[in-house]
Amino acid sequence: MKRLNLETGVGVFLLVGFLSFAYIAIKLGDVDVLSGDNYALKARFGSVSGLKVGADIEIAGVKVGKVTDIRLDPEDESAALVHLAIDGSVRLESDSIASVRTAGIIGDRYISIAHGGADDYVEPNGEIVETESAINLEELVSKYIFEK
Repeated sequence: MKRLNLETGVGVFLLVGFLSFAYIAIKLGDVDVLSGDNYALKARFGSVSGLKVGADIEIAGVKVGKVTDIRLDPEDESAALVHLAIDGSVRLESDSIASVRTAGIIGDRYISIAHGGADDYVEPNGEIVETESAINLEELVSKYIFEK
């Protein structure tokens, strides 16, 4: 009987350890396991230099979604089509502005959304029309240096 209790205790200990490890891996990996309350939007940018799939989407500094896909726009191959997953509790006005920004001086790129003032909202699977592309720091520096 003691052998059975010992084996049961070791089994429970291993199970708790494995579940703890899985929880930490999911949290550190920033994986949304049970995120079903999102809706999809898209936005067209002239340049998304440095933006990556999985980048945050923020409104007033608060994370409200993630970038799910970045591709060349099939209608206009000089633009990038970015697919966004926005938290279901957030409603965006139809004149909201999406901008590609940098966290700090050399930080990661993310999308910042500024609310508009319109009375109607962007529908799920709709498009944010007003966008601002990423600023390319190398182009600005080379333009300043070589034009003098």
